[in-house]
Amino acid sequence: MIFEQHRLSNGLEIIAEVSPEAYSAAYAFVVATGSRDETDQEAGLSHFLEHMAFKGTPRRSAEDVNRELDEIGSQANAFTSEEQTVYYLAVLPEYQARAIDILADMMRPSLREEDFVTEKQVILEEIKKYDDEPPYGAYDRGKALHFGKHPLARSVLGTTESVSALTPEQMRDYFRRRYSPGNMFVVAAGRVDFPALVADIERWCGDWEPVETDRTIERPRTGTAVEVRRHEAAFQEYIVELSDAPNARMSERFAARVLATIVGDDSGSRFFWELIDTGRAEYAAMSSYEYLDAGVFLTYLCCRPEAAAENLRLLRQIEERTEADGVTPRELELAVSKICSHVVLRSERPINRLFSVGANWLQLREYWTVKQAIEAYRAVTLDDVHDVLQRFPLSRCTTVAVGPLDRLD
Repeated sequence: MIFEQHRLSNGLEIIAEVSPEAYSAAYAFVVATGSRDETDQEAGLSHFLEHMAFKGTPRRSAEDVNRELDEIGSQANAFTSEEQTVYYLAVLPEYQARAIDILADMMRPSLREEDFVTEKQVILEEIKKYDDEPPYGAYDRGKALHFGKHPLARSVLGTTESVSALTPEQMRDYFRRRYSPGNMFVVAAGRVDFPALVADIERWCGDWEPVETDRTIERPRTGTAVEVRRHEAAFQEYIVELSDAPNARMSERFAARVLATIVGDDSGSRFFWELIDTGRAEYAAMSSYEYLDAGVFLTYLCCRPEAAAENLRLLRQIEERTEADGVTPRELELAVSKICSHVVLRSERPINRLFSVGANWLQLREYWTVKQAIEAYRAVTLDDVHDVLQRFPLSRCTTVAVGPLDRLD
């Protein structure tokens, strides 16, 4: 693996993990913008803009974009989160030039009013779809309660009210402010011709005008709350818990991920043996997520309504017992082994390395090899895990339940 890096005069960075022996290559434009960068009046705009990038450019119609992506046999898509919008594709190495041409062109969409009106209806239907399927908006509601007035509380999709009120002028202004070359970067992985990549990016993106862009980074003042929301269409009870965890810039994030694996991995964890293997719940899992200024332990529980109160009690017992007694050396060993295997197996595909390299660059401005990641996990000790438990107690959480019940006692 060879790490390459270049910066254009307008501030656009290009990074690549080059693997000459790979059979494919993956490329992405990563824009440092997401729901946390919106105002309340702009809620949902980052995700809406992601859709609009596929609706055509001054050089290509929407049909041209999709046809040309098919012609090069690409696996292409995009996603928006709280902190980034990513446009990516994986192709055979011989299609690098065409892939970069298409992706770069999509980064300067036409943003036509007629497309805006049409796509707004698509977004509104998407919001309704998520409200009508499990867990029926429990995660977004949990984020809103947990993060309060902090920007991380906003829904990535926005709300029906906020998206309905958006205008083409708002989108064009947001695009101008957030899609500046200094607020995005190109990342590549696999069998990449880096000199040719730099030349192509310079050709298609070198004249992009830089605009000063900022982002407010501040530690949120999180709260604790319990909310039960009745949903008549639900047959099971869906419970989401959020508790504080280390943020993306804290070294403790590795111990937090190990802890989440021990407590709530979907196989072999404490949740698994207590709630899944016994048949008490259909699903019970915990994960650790990091943002720039916050982190969360996110727990999902899905079960029969009549078992919900007892299962939630058992889940809390597991959390409190873990806080009081810690974890065992054997649990630590198994969790680290499982995580390291996952890291290595995923790394064999360039598209997965693309996401890993891109995430580290976005949050840390650092390049991490697979070996470095494995070493970081293997360095986690019992004391590290117990320190996370002390500083970020799992039992101090926000809980949202959605389903047939109107109370959980």
